[in-house]
Amino acid sequence: MMKGLILLALLALVVAAVVVGCKATRSGYESPKYTVVKRDGRFEVRDYPALVVAQTPINDMNGGFMTLFRFITGANASGKKIAMTTPVLMSDSDTNRSMAFVMPASYAPGELPRPADPGVELRTVTAGRFAVLDFTGGRSAGNESQAAARLQAWLKLQSLVSASAPVFAYYDPPWIPTFLRRNEVMLRIQEEAPAARPTK
Repeated sequence: MMKGLILLALLALVVAAVVVGCKATRSGYESPKYTVVKRDGRFEVRDYPALVVAQTPINDMNGGFMTLFRFITGANASGKKIAMTTPVLMSDSDTNRSMAFVMPASYAPGELPRPADPGVELRTVTAGRFAVLDFTGGRSAGNESQAAARLQAWLKLQSLVSASAPVFAYYDPPWIPTFLRRNEVMLRIQEEAPAARPTK
């Protein structure tokens, strides 16, 4: 009996340490600021400002992450290091699979050094309103498909119309247990929502 209680206590301590470590890891990186317009459980409608991203296509020869990581660690025209941010963005439309790192807010588009790799593109994502669903789990086609379907169903209930293919946002490194990871699926939306309420 006593051994069982000790094991449970140790397990609780391990889980607590992992949760704290997970939050500390996220808080160590800059994330884009946004305004929450509406919240419904794990669903949100958010207004985002324009974001500058470094983007690269994903294919059988290029997984994307290391290409972008090399760019922010000095593989650019000025050899400049750029701070890592969260989340890592993944898009998977019918014609384009890509990965993107959001650039720190302190950089204007023209201030970023030219990537040394021609496969890395610097571009600006226009400001807009997005519907977002927060979900957990590992990155997989099944997980992403299920999350996107849930968000589309919620949009229909809210009488909102999507205006883009889904974008998936991943906030945590691979060592974080899947049940603790913060993942999001985002859809740009067309229709107006109630007045914005700053929360972040």
